[in-house]
Amino acid sequence: MNEVRRGAPALEVKGLDVYYGHSHALQGVDLTLEAGVFSVVGRNGMGKTTLCKAIMGLVPVSGGSVRIRGEDITRRPPAHIARLGVGYVPQGRRLWRSLSVDEHLQLAAGLRRGAWTVERIYDTFPRLAERKDNGGGQLSGGEQQMLAISRALLTNPQLLIMDEPTEGLAPVIVAQVEEMLLRLGEDGDMAVLVIEQNIGVATAVSRNVAIMVNGRINRIIDSVRLAADRDLQQRLLGVGLHAELEPDVDTAPAGAEAKTAPQAPRPAGPIRIYISNPTPPTRWSQPVPIARIEAAARTLSTQVARLDETGRRKREPVAAQTSGPPVVLVVGTLDTKGTELRFIRDIIAGSGLRTRLVDVSTSGKHSTCDVSAQEIALNRGRGGSAVFGPDRGVAVTAMADAFANWMRRQGNIAGAISAGGSGAASLAAPGMRTLPVGVPKLIISSVASGDVGPYVGAADITMMYSVTDVQGLNSISRAVLANGANALVGMVKARLDQREAQERVAGAALPSIGITMFGVTTPAVQKIAADLRDDFECLVFHATGVGGRSMEKLVDSGQLAGVIDLTTTEICDLLMGGVFPATEDRFGAVIRSRIPYVGSAGALDMVNFGAPDTVPERYRGRKFHVHNPQVTLMRTTADENERMGRWIGEKLNQMDGPVRFFLPEGGVSALDAAGQSFWDPEADAALFRAIERTVRQTRNRQLIRVRKNINDPEFAATIVSAFRTLFGRTGARRRLAR
Repeated sequence: MNEVRRGAPALEVKGLDVYYGHSHALQGVDLTLEAGVFSVVGRNGMGKTTLCKAIMGLVPVSGGSVRIRGEDITRRPPAHIARLGVGYVPQGRRLWRSLSVDEHLQLAAGLRRGAWTVERIYDTFPRLAERKDNGGGQLSGGEQQMLAISRALLTNPQLLIMDEPTEGLAPVIVAQVEEMLLRLGEDGDMAVLVIEQNIGVATAVSRNVAIMVNGRINRIIDSVRLAADRDLQQRLLGVGLHAELEPDVDTAPAGAEAKTAPQAPRPAGPIRIYISNPTPPTRWSQPVPIARIEAAARTLSTQVARLDETGRRKREPVAAQTSGPPVVLVVGTLDTKGTELRFIRDIIAGSGLRTRLVDVSTSGKHSTCDVSAQEIALNRGRGGSAVFGPDRGVAVTAMADAFANWMRRQGNIAGAISAGGSGAASLAAPGMRTLPVGVPKLIISSVASGDVGPYVGAADITMMYSVTDVQGLNSISRAVLANGANALVGMVKARLDQREAQERVAGAALPSIGITMFGVTTPAVQKIAADLRDDFECLVFHATGVGGRSMEKLVDSGQLAGVIDLTTTEICDLLMGGVFPATEDRFGAVIRSRIPYVGSAGALDMVNFGAPDTVPERYRGRKFHVHNPQVTLMRTTADENERMGRWIGEKLNQMDGPVRFFLPEGGVSALDAAGQSFWDPEADAALFRAIERTVRQTRNRQLIRVRKNINDPEFAATIVSAFRTLFGRTGARRRLAR
């Protein structure tokens, strides 16, 4: 391949038109695939399969062009296109029933030489090697799909086109196909165009995803954004929306007396309704402009209802909202700690609680349990191959990720307990941290007498020192493990017993809100909390990095109705290397939950360090304030403030809920007031300018300057007023009603 062709895109489609009779199936499709894996998604009948066939020359093209590495293949015969290095895995597999697996592969192996050989196929798909003498009609659906993919790989294509490769497959096989696509993308030997209906697979294997609507590429969107935004999936793809939609047109049932079928209750709170296709779409449907769809969208419910719903969720955490009897998880590495974990399980089960024994071993050995390590591993992007590898560190990290992902899908967990060394604690803790605050979690470990911060994080995990190593049962370990098991039983039973009483008084409870505070913003927070305490339960979080994370964990758990993020100082330490840093996910919970948010620039004038001699050398000569012998504060500069302003502004832009962010022109902390050591109006001005230049202000998202210091009573009153405006006076109304 010459240099010009090597630099050209793997696939370039321009203005492609295809007609079926009078029907305009593809309407000027433009698509470019440079390299790697690229996904195209869309509803049925949107033209995805037609696009594949048009590229392969299987349907006549009326206009436009298709180029492979710069070479025009438009209207070339399919066999010629295949010889140029385009492989095709068609929808429905298209195998020969009379040919064996091996005959299928030998037939395809001679087309083009390359890295893929029959032997490599058998190494990649051992199941095919086991079934090599079976006919195509004797294979399961998953095996047929493996064979169809293998047949295409053996042509050693430079471009592989796959039309719905996971259609109709079991979840385990879907995970294997996903893993294979990821591996192909990482190898970089071929480009892959994947047509998918499975949003999870499409977004997992491709950085960007093209959405096809009515024969056109409607838009190309970041996979992470599409995967995380359920509303966007509903709006563009109708995922999970059909059962909820009410048709815009009258659809009177046959017979005037026809009874309306009972419908599932619609969740309260604001719901944005989009009707992308008033009638079931086909390739003959006329395209509906997105602008018209968005303009016709309507919103159900109000913010006040949303607050009520949020308050209900607060009183009834996630784990308690799901059906099914509550269960206690006993988690650990059963390949080495099976005896100890089963000892714990038996004590808990003996108390009458339901248990599940969960294996998070990384050895790949099979153990008798309720949830195997192999099942947990499937919750990681690359499945078992990423978890059961030779590198223990990599394996533990991958399994911990998989376990945390698995935990997020469980809904009836009443408590969780684990026992082991540092490895077991590292495996279990991330998953436990995904549980809501209040759900009992306990780790018995030999590392519990030291620094447990990395395990506990922002969660309410209880850690118990094992005294002896968790290695076999003896007089000491029996006593410690039994105490841990019984402690968890006590916590779980007490919590379950109290639930009914809590629900009885739940109607009288005030909605909870989170407020961030630092020593230099304490007067403002005290004034705000005092003004709101009659209507809201004010939970104050110390902005020391973990404090902000704790608040956001409660937001993620649905236990906070709103946030007054007055003190965002953790961003200073994150960007400048202080000792109280936020994580990159700061503001993430508010972005995900869309709860009302009132924020400010509290203490963004300082970076926190330890004792003076711990300040990094690169900051020597800067302006410092010794808060106490163990805490040294460094004044931020205009350049640093500008950087922070852009960072915060980008995060605010991602918030779709109601947002008000206040800029105190009289200083952002007690030290940043006229006459105080950190007073620097120019640095503050740089911060405010950067935020204002970055934030895209809308009706919902507004920046407000206030000519006061953040600790002035007038500034606090402004915050309270804005907060009440966003939420209404629901709490006060409820109190008067009583």
